[in-house]
Amino acid sequence: MTRALRVLVLCTGNSARSQMAEALFNHLGAGRIVADSAGSRPVARVNPLALECLERYGVPWHGHPPKGLDGLEREPWDFVITVCDNAKESCPVFPGRTATAHWGMPDPAEATGDERARRAAFDAAFQLIKRRIELMLALPLERLEQLALTQRVRDIAQ
Repeated sequence: MTRALRVLVLCTGNSARSQMAEALFNHLGAGRIVADSAGSRPVARVNPLALECLERYGVPWHGHPPKGLDGLEREPWDFVITVCDNAKESCPVFPGRTATAHWGMPDPAEATGDERARRAAFDAAFQLIKRRIELMLALPLERLEQLALTQRVRDIAQ
């Protein structure tokens, strides 16, 4: 068996999108992918609606409080995926063969309106992240050359 791909998901606050993506990668990846997440400007806590959304869809969260990027550029990541434009702009340089992809999407934590509207924003973000991860997992990850794999993962956001 080949080793699991290591994926780092970055956003600004590390409170919603990146935390949900980390949980989904680890859940759906079933050992093929090991994911972590961080934020360029981490906030104080994970958004409770993100955790509620994961629970509602039966995705376990074994995450962590929001954390920053310090030291992560020294770890051996196969992929760094940004899920917001701010994180893309402040993403550190990852040496070696680390591939990057940008899967931008609206931040559900910024949704306005009543509780129902805010939950709907989290559901929409969850479904988009889930679909993109499913598309990535459908790729022959173990067989594609790094350059081809990088391009295919980048194309998922299109």
